[in-house]
Amino acid sequence: MKSTVFIALIATTAIALAGGSALAKNARHGAPVDFETLDTNADGQITMEEMQSQRTGRFASADTDGDGFLTQDELEAAASERAKERAGKMIERHDANADGKLSAEELERPGRGDRLFNRADADGDGAITKSEFDEAMAKMKDRRDRKGSK
Repeated sequence: MKSTVFIALIATTAIALAGGSALAKNARHGAPVDFETLDTNADGQITMEEMQSQRTGRFASADTDGDGFLTQDELEAAASERAKERAGKMIERHDANADGKLSAEELERPGRGDRLFNRADADGDGAITKSEFDEAMAKMKDRRDRKGSK
């Protein structure tokens, strides 16, 4: 019972910490929540109060008119702010030549496409059929769902 409540609270907190972007855009994943963010008093433990405080704070920052409700505009604004932060971090991480722009080459992950293709090509014939594609998509969805429920 405690683990079910804890898992539900983590999921709720992830959505709240994402500034509502998961709700606004029906995103598959919320923002990553790190331990240090939740452990506000840095005692090495996360209490229920710390989690609720984080959620309340993120809600309040997204509720720009202070009416206690999040409108679509407020959710979109919070999601937009989060997207700007993520884009900046992405450029910092991948911009090899420091020109402030990302080329296709800078975004490539060596071997990733090959691994995905080979995983989907179940019979190894060098082509992906509709059924192989559907099966691969179902497996990816299942993995995402399992990650989200942990």
